[in-house]
Amino acid sequence: MSIRKSSLLTPRTSNWMGVTALSAALLATTALPSKADEALADLVESVSPSVVTIIAEQDATAVPARGQDFDFESHPFGEFFKRFGTPEGFNAPQRGPAQGLGSGFVLDEAGYIVTNHHVVDNASNVTVRLNDDRTFDAEVVGTDPLTDIAVLKIDAGESLQAVELGDSDVIRVGEDVVAIGNPFGLSSTVTTGIVSAKGRNISQGPYAEFIQTDAAINKGNSGGPLFNMEGEVVGVNSAIYSPSGGSVGLGFAVTSNIVEHIAADLRDDGQVSRGWLGVSIQNVSPEIAAAMGIDASKGALVSEVVDGSPAQGILEQGDVILTFNDETVDSSSDLPLLVGTTKVGTDSTLTVLRDGKEQQLELTIGQHQSASADIDKSVDETISGTALGVTVAPLTDTTRAEMGVGENVNGVVVTDLSPESPAAKAGLQRGDVIVKLGGQETVSPDALKAALDSEKTDPALVLINRGGNQIFVAVEIA
Repeated sequence: MSIRKSSLLTPRTSNWMGVTALSAALLATTALPSKADEALADLVESVSPSVVTIIAEQDATAVPARGQDFDFESHPFGEFFKRFGTPEGFNAPQRGPAQGLGSGFVLDEAGYIVTNHHVVDNASNVTVRLNDDRTFDAEVVGTDPLTDIAVLKIDAGESLQAVELGDSDVIRVGEDVVAIGNPFGLSSTVTTGIVSAKGRNISQGPYAEFIQTDAAINKGNSGGPLFNMEGEVVGVNSAIYSPSGGSVGLGFAVTSNIVEHIAADLRDDGQVSRGWLGVSIQNVSPEIAAAMGIDASKGALVSEVVDGSPAQGILEQGDVILTFNDETVDSSSDLPLLVGTTKVGTDSTLTVLRDGKEQQLELTIGQHQSASADIDKSVDETISGTALGVTVAPLTDTTRAEMGVGENVNGVVVTDLSPESPAAKAGLQRGDVIVKLGGQETVSPDALKAALDSEKTDPALVLINRGGNQIFVAVEIA
């Protein structure tokens, strides 16, 4: 039997040389960086000097209380102390000074730095490390928990290289973006991805809007910039969704247009001045639209007007707000952001649908009052040996209007919580509404306190409302 050799194994000299030349050309093409690669490298090289590391230090604190006294699980006589009490003069164990790392960027050559509120929250000392490894003590000019933005100031003795803020409204889904920051302490780390979505609401509150990206963002990236391919900051990396704690391609950045407004306010006087209408609003559902004889379910339906507010005597219950200062209001979630970024005292124009007819109304924007003014501080403390570790406020008409909470939801709103608290570990967030605890309705801070006092099950089943969705969480309370 004869074996016929393939012509591929016995090439003619001219064909073999052609294949060799083609292979060499392909190898050369692979080895040389593309224009896109060079453009990305040039971008990173140009903006990296403006990206900084934030080092936030907290003083030593007592170990959080649990049970009647302290958490003695790691103490050799812990079980004895829990049963029979602690000796007279026994001092609470101390947690040593804590240090957190985050990211930031130079907003102004005079030394103003932007980062996240949660990076520097409760810090006793904040240090900024520049790209060239120089470090400077930083002054916290001001922070805004509702948008998770903070502004710092350092004196470097010279002008710093600042970045430009881009227009986050014009960026499109699918565009390339670059994140630079300090994940897990690895400074000047660069990751790339695309804009996965715009206008995300991740229950941070009614005044924050997020860009979603699949660029790898991890712990330590918080406060760092998200760049477009022009080298402009289009977002501040603030949060990730991750079952594991690492990046799974779901990162969220506060939009640069919000950052620009907040940073300007904080630089001015260390506080954020937000506009206020004083109305409770809700979405126009298809059923409501049909009942009102409206063709489309768009706009923000006024369900209540707050007494003494700028809207009193101008807006009416049942009005559907269609535009605010020529900006379209597609849903109730659009209005707080538009009003909140409007300067107090501004004469504004609204288009409303009233009795089936469009009308233009004018009013003067008032000063937003923080819902935290009504907080019952007692719920933040240990109560009969149980603690959630949250600060809550009642759902007043003003609070509902600010948060876009529907009238059918009753409970108390979480305005703050400790990162190490049982509530935080169970997944509760600022802006969540606690509806029930252990089967008991929590319509007020006192009702929550009573539910905590009488709860016998540990963990307790807590029903919360988050962004209009009701979910159960299990929280350890004793």
